[in-house]
Amino acid sequence: MSVESQKIKAAQIAEIKEKLEKAESAVIIDYMGATVEEATNMRKQLRDANVDYTVYKNTLIAKAIEGTKFEGLKDVLSGPSALAVSYDDAIAPIRVLSGVMKQYNKMAFKSCVVEGILYDEAGCQSLASIPSRDELIAKFMGSIQSPVGKMVRTFQAIADAKAE
Repeated sequence: MSVESQKIKAAQIAEIKEKLEKAESAVIIDYMGATVEEATNMRKQLRDANVDYTVYKNTLIAKAIEGTKFEGLKDVLSGPSALAVSYDDAIAPIRVLSGVMKQYNKMAFKSCVVEGILYDEAGCQSLASIPSRDELIAKFMGSIQSPVGKMVRTFQAIADAKAE
């Protein structure tokens, strides 16, 4: 192996480590079967969700995750693998990738680590159904707003009845 090749690999390992140090979650998928157009669309959706998606060699990922909370992903690093990393919404990569997988009926989860917990393929699928933070806040606000609105309308009806 040439010195140049070793430098490139070391730089890629450092790049992966840097991403994982800031990450809330990391997902490994088998990306085979996707056309160029489908992959481009998937990458756009992931970018829009602020998810970093890159295809690396399995050996580089394995070296980068050694000694980190993502080390459990090492067991699924065989065959074609891509790494999706999220820095703020831990479920975002899983949610986006799950939607893409359903849309194209291609690709598959291998494993993921969300907030330090390792999940297998079935675990990733179940996490995909969790609504986003914004959706949860909207639902919560709606549940608070409904009784308050009902109370306001009741008070208004009482005030209107007394005014007559």
